[in-house]
Amino acid sequence: MDTSSPQGLSQAEARARLQAHGFNELPQARRRSVWRMAAEVLREPMLQLLLAAGGIYLLLGDRGEAMMLMTFVALTIGISLHQERRTERVLEALRDLSSPRALVLRDGQRCRIAGREVVPGDWLVLAEGDRVPADAVVREAQALQADESLLTGESVPVRKAASGEAVSSASWAAVRPGGDDLPMVFAGSLVVGGHGLAEVVATGARSQMGAIGQALQAMEAMPSALQRQTRQMVRLFAVLGLGLSALVIALHGCLRGDWLAAVLNGITLAMSMLPQEFPLILTVFMAMGAWRLSAVRVLVRRASAIETLGAATVLCTDKTGTLTLNRMAVAELCVAGQTWRVTHSLPEAFHPLLEYGVLASQTEPLDPMEQALWRLAREQLPEPERTHMQTHLHPDWRLAREYALSPELLAMSHVWAQPGHRQHLIAAKGAPEAVADLCHLPEALRAEWRQQAEAMAARGLRVLGVAQARHEGPAPGEPWPAIQHDYDFEFLGLIGWLDPLRPGVQAAVARCREAGIRVAMVTGDHPATALAIAEQAGIDVRAGALRGEALEGLSDADLALRVRDTHVFARVMPEQKLRIVRALQASGEIVAMTGDGVNDAPSLKAADIGVAMGARGTDVAREAASLVLLDDDFQAIAQAVHLGRRINDNLRKAMAFVLAVHVPIAGLTLWPLLAGWPLLFMPVHIAFLELIIDPVCSVVFEAEAAEPDAMRRPPRRPGAPLIDRAQVLWSLLQGAVVLACVGGWYAWLLSPDAGAQAWLGALDEAQSRTAGFVALVVADVALILSNRTLTQPVWVALGRANGALWRMLLATGVVLGGILLWAPLRGLFHFGPLSAPVLGGAVAVGVACLLLLELLKAVRAAAAPRAA
Repeated sequence: MDTSSPQGLSQAEARARLQAHGFNELPQARRRSVWRMAAEVLREPMLQLLLAAGGIYLLLGDRGEAMMLMTFVALTIGISLHQERRTERVLEALRDLSSPRALVLRDGQRCRIAGREVVPGDWLVLAEGDRVPADAVVREAQALQADESLLTGESVPVRKAASGEAVSSASWAAVRPGGDDLPMVFAGSLVVGGHGLAEVVATGARSQMGAIGQALQAMEAMPSALQRQTRQMVRLFAVLGLGLSALVIALHGCLRGDWLAAVLNGITLAMSMLPQEFPLILTVFMAMGAWRLSAVRVLVRRASAIETLGAATVLCTDKTGTLTLNRMAVAELCVAGQTWRVTHSLPEAFHPLLEYGVLASQTEPLDPMEQALWRLAREQLPEPERTHMQTHLHPDWRLAREYALSPELLAMSHVWAQPGHRQHLIAAKGAPEAVADLCHLPEALRAEWRQQAEAMAARGLRVLGVAQARHEGPAPGEPWPAIQHDYDFEFLGLIGWLDPLRPGVQAAVARCREAGIRVAMVTGDHPATALAIAEQAGIDVRAGALRGEALEGLSDADLALRVRDTHVFARVMPEQKLRIVRALQASGEIVAMTGDGVNDAPSLKAADIGVAMGARGTDVAREAASLVLLDDDFQAIAQAVHLGRRINDNLRKAMAFVLAVHVPIAGLTLWPLLAGWPLLFMPVHIAFLELIIDPVCSVVFEAEAAEPDAMRRPPRRPGAPLIDRAQVLWSLLQGAVVLACVGGWYAWLLSPDAGAQAWLGALDEAQSRTAGFVALVVADVALILSNRTLTQPVWVALGRANGALWRMLLATGVVLGGILLWAPLRGLFHFGPLSAPVLGGAVAVGVACLLLLELLKAVRAAAAPRAA
């Protein structure tokens, strides 16, 4: 591998190496084969009941009925396999999106790529908060430290040193993680301090992480609370259904003496009561919900966040890059009471301020503020000074020491060594009050600078102070000063950056407020800057800004009271975000918190919905978060909440439909048996209905558009179940309406009433069964149409696009028409031919169900408006 130049690989060479070495990822479990998925589907109780019924029909010698049931088993497996494949494709696409990112040098340019695309020979650009994507030899290191606890179990960070040896994967294969000053970083470790460059020597299974790949592969995710609740519900219905079916078998066998028929009836009842659709609904909704969120550039890392989105009551967002464009431009310089705005050439008096501002920045800046400083310096400073500052082009200038920003002092310093000079130059920048403190300014002068900084901040500028110092380097063997205060700094002035609001932020904030969601800004900026930007964005600023230092002086109880009315938090350190989250939660709020740094991870983890920045966020922040904003845009949070509410509503609709539709199926299985009528259902009929129910509840309802009032109602009450008692009762009532209508129609068809026979003609058992079944299918369609919307009448919902619904209805109509019209198929279903009046009457029963359901929905809405 060529180590002569830090230009990195060319794109062509990287593609060739990717093809030769494969993707940089751990060994993955083999994809499930079609046969394995089919075997898993066959474990479903519904299919096992169908197979049992088919076996009984074979014992009875009814091969046609047995073959029909086997056909339904095959169709159900086919539909399930199609949905499994679709879900797998969605999840694979999401895995590609969620791949850890890496900053590499390609063709001499820095570019951000998916971690799985890193190849041996790539040059990694490492900075604090990055997750190392591959094993690599350190080539340059500036106070570089890494947490290798994932590999060693030791939580203490280790120092990294640069190596000048030629890179060979064989020569470095024996190096193991752990210990200070090793010139190597390892895949899976976390950079916790400093920055540097490293050249990749091992990827994927060949890395140290690859050795534990099998253990990671064997780990299984625990089911979510919603999945556990659903399984409990399915288990309850299964026990109830099996108990009733055993009772039916006993009653039928004892009363009629036909035990094989009794077992068939028991199987039919068990099939009618088993709500196997619930797990399918959750699988499809969570996968498709995550995919829909990814379409608005929001990556879901934890499926539980999809449900929680609908209940969020507070959105805590940072300012830079989320509410604003993060396209910093220097707007003003202030020196000794004079202000220069970027409209003309820079006066000589402002040169030192800009020069030392750049010297206090990274030579290869990633921070937008530092990039803006460099741009201005290249444009405004004379050539000698400009080249003087471009230290990354002049190896005779050396960065001798760095002092990082800390919670105790919001300022950072760079110590520069000049060849041939004992004296070092020190450049510092940071919060104006911190730099003023660093310079030990008298109170009067400090007040003047504070007033100037507040005036600049009130104009929406982000303000930093800059200072300079000179220091004779320490004698050999002596340490550098331990803290920045040990230097004699001189205050140079203030620099103000302008970062405009993102387009659409005001509308997004207004949309959240209309939805009953508070929007709060949590930023490290000056309070005046924070208030100015918050007011522009439409955030409530009437309570002013709570500063980080004031927050530290509040007890937990007092802070919980303050956060109820405060919407702007300024000069907040990342560690203080955790207290804000907990205070809001103590006030009963469901909190979404944004963050991007290493120190943001605790607050992201503690928040009900942790939202990490995808573009500028660190890997550790993304790993702690539930959601990742791929574009760092606040509008995406508002869109995610809207989608979360849509998913919640549609999930409730699907669950309610499943409960409602099983009531008439179970009732019409049991009612004829108790009344001594000919049976309406046999296993083949239940199987046909299941082929309608499964696609409807999982695909059709998932594709439903959002309710018109989705963002005009308060969030769902925290802790409320997805389907509460009122929703269960409403579903049972809907099912009872269908049961009464279809059951009454079937009873009338079987009655010796002269009026019925005069209108419909004399019907035999097969014709009555056919008319009752058609009525139930149409009534089920009525249930679908009525449940498409929770508030609006059905004729409004009919105007809403849902291609999956109409495809399903068309397929159902075609199949049902084929069964009714083709005599051999009609015989397999034990159906008889219907006259036009009978068929019209069956359809009319279904339409009557729809009208009754809509009337009940209107009465319910008028009596008690729907709570969120």
